[in-house]
Amino acid sequence: MQKQNGIFTISLDFELYWGMRDVISTVEYADNMNGVPNAIDKVLKSFQQYDIHATWAIVGFLYFSSIEELKNNMPKKKPGYRNEQLDLYHYIDTHDSLEPAYHFAPDVIGKIDNNKNQEIGTHTFSHYYCLENGQTEDEFYADIEYAIKIAKKRTGKGIKSLVFPRNQWNEAYLSVLSSLGILCYRGNEKSWIYDAADLEKKTSPTRRVLRLLDSYFNFTGHNTYPLQELSSKKIFNIPASRFLRPASQQFNLLEKMRLRRIKRSMTYAAKNNQLFHLWWHPHNFGKDIDSNMAFLEKILEHYNELSVNYNMQSLNMGEVALLLKELKYNT
Repeated sequence: MQKQNGIFTISLDFELYWGMRDVISTVEYADNMNGVPNAIDKVLKSFQQYDIHATWAIVGFLYFSSIEELKNNMPKKKPGYRNEQLDLYHYIDTHDSLEPAYHFAPDVIGKIDNNKNQEIGTHTFSHYYCLENGQTEDEFYADIEYAIKIAKKRTGKGIKSLVFPRNQWNEAYLSVLSSLGILCYRGNEKSWIYDAADLEKKTSPTRRVLRLLDSYFNFTGHNTYPLQELSSKKIFNIPASRFLRPASQQFNLLEKMRLRRIKRSMTYAAKNNQLFHLWWHPHNFGKDIDSNMAFLEKILEHYNELSVNYNMQSLNMGEVALLLKELKYNT
């Protein structure tokens, strides 16, 4: 196997309101969700311009066009969360209609799938929370099995990559992914402030403040990864390096510091032949598309420089998993 250079990986968690329902109302978040199709169009255009390979982890509910169609396509086993606020099936059962722009996106998914080097991954079928009380491994299996089934039916392709909603990756459930043919998942950064946790722990004020500060100041390191370190497991963990926070008018004076934090870590990965993994949600870009795209363009321009100077390569999660598989069986 030839010596590997640095790798730039991007994953996007495409979920719309299914991932925000317990956090904010549709009225409060309408601008973000309404802007998603336009934001995705612009992101895809930039990805093609800079030859970016990305993984789109899609909530299975988004493949449908209406609540009626969704209600006719559900797994028999559903998560038994003790906190009803997290139960999207209860949310569905208590509504006769749902705003399509906030809950469904088959046409957008088709557009993503038709773009070169864009991988369709899964964000579970129902935005499944793997660390919340009440749900079980059998229910998780049913959810992922159905997510794979729907993706295959709509795109004709299998699923290699998964992103756990709210980054609640559960080691006890990794065997489920392996048994269903999924090769990799996105794990969390190494620091304890990014540890997988239920919603109560993850949203603690201390963790939130530290994660925010880490976006501007290097508190937790570069969070880049040697491929040899990632290739030792049966199912590959392709961990996050940095969440791409939406552009902020409130912290506008710090935006240069946020960009510098990302670029320095990318450069470190390129120089040391490691992997840097950037991620965000399309709805993060929905409200202030121009500012967010301008910020992203600077990141992609920097990747282009690293590609020229250090042969850094853009790979989606599925491609990284295949590379790790090759590395594992040739060492």
